[in-house]
Amino acid sequence: MKSLKSPQIDSIEELARFWDTHDLTDYEDQLEEVTEPVFVRRGVIPVPLEPRELQAVNNIAKDKGMAPAELIRGWILEKILI
Repeated sequence: MKSLKSPQIDSIEELARFWDTHDLTDYEDQLEEVTEPVFVRRGVIPVPLEPRELQAVNNIAKDKGMAPAELIRGWILEKILI
C-alpha cells in the first residue's frame, strides 16, 4: 500500500479543513511528538485594565456577540486605519 504524505500547511484553518476530511491513522507512521507550540501567535500586547474597564469591554463584546479580544482588535484597527 502506498504511504500517504502528510500536508505541509501553514494555516490553522486550512489544516483544520484537511483533517476534517482525512483520517489521522492513515498518517501515524509520520507522527512525532512535539514539545513546543507549532503555531505561535505573534504581536500579542498585554493591556492592563481596571476591573470596571474590563467589565465594560466584556459587556460591549457580549452585546455585539463577539469575543472581547476581537472587539478590542477592531477598535485598534479603526484607529490605525488598516
